[in-house]
Amino acid sequence: MSDISFSKYLLLGALTFVFVGLLTPIMRKIAISVGAVDAPTLERKAQKEPVPYLGGVAIAIGVVGASYAALLAEDFTMENFRLASFVLVPAIAISAMGLIDDLKGLQPWPRLIAQTFTGLIVAVILTVTDTMGVAFGNTFLNYTISVLWIVGVCNSINFFDNHDGGAAGTVAVISLFLFFIAFDRQQILVSALAIVTAGATAGFLIWNRHPAKIYMGDAGALFLGIIISVLTIRLSPGIIPQEKSFAIPALLMATPILDTTVAVISRLHRGISPFQGGRDHLSHRLMRVGLSRKVTALTLWAMAAFYGAMAYAVYTWPDSLGWQLIIVAAIAWVAKLVFFLRIPSEG
Repeated sequence: MSDISFSKYLLLGALTFVFVGLLTPIMRKIAISVGAVDAPTLERKAQKEPVPYLGGVAIAIGVVGASYAALLAEDFTMENFRLASFVLVPAIAISAMGLIDDLKGLQPWPRLIAQTFTGLIVAVILTVTDTMGVAFGNTFLNYTISVLWIVGVCNSINFFDNHDGGAAGTVAVISLFLFFIAFDRQQILVSALAIVTAGATAGFLIWNRHPAKIYMGDAGALFLGIIISVLTIRLSPGIIPQEKSFAIPALLMATPILDTTVAVISRLHRGISPFQGGRDHLSHRLMRVGLSRKVTALTLWAMAAFYGAMAYAVYTWPDSLGWQLIIVAAIAWVAKLVFFLRIPSEG
């Protein structure tokens, strides 16, 4: 693909924002008509009224449609189409499984198997096409780490989607910082997909912020999980030693990973399955200490912005401040882990 100016990327993100913002209420009406609503019948449900949850379909349509439209408008070649499809097709496939889960309900193990299978296919594609941004010297290690990262990110974003605007806003922030790094590195495809994802999630956020009119559901959370995990794998920060490069995806995903870690540790400590839902996520704990729903969402976005800024700072000053910033970020993450675990899980 030819070089694309910063203003064109912003236009692409803005158009995706508008498109998804207009499409989401249509999906809301469709969800209500087919009975795809999240009823507040479970103890862990915070909303007081039924909320439709097919918003993820609008996000997926927006990201896929905008990505291929931009490809056609800017510089279409079969090679570029193929590279874009290596990201988008697996995301569509796992989103379809998420949609089935939203409509019919699936047990955790079939979902995990499908995610692992998708992750393995993507890892093979990334290795065969040599499109990993940072790779290990061992092929088996590349496969293993890639699959674990893809499955982990998918589940982390899915776990994190438990609060009005929480996941959508956080993914928008992550995608923006991912875009800034990819743009500076002139990774055109990664930049385009990142800004499209930021625009789509921000457009959806219009309807998902408190009080939420629609949820993204598993279809949206898993779709975004594949997009973010694959883009972070394909990101090439160009930092030496490469250990600092590995820190950048971890920093970008630090807030959703923290949420998953807190929930899993809490559930294991209480002797229940990590896959069992509960009011033990970061959002629930922040509200338990007195924050309102809106302030809780803003706090989650601010945390994501902090780690996003740290990732960008590591990328910008790898030699002079790289390790120092990574250590500071790690200490801050562990401190937050301890802080949140000290807040009661339930009640």
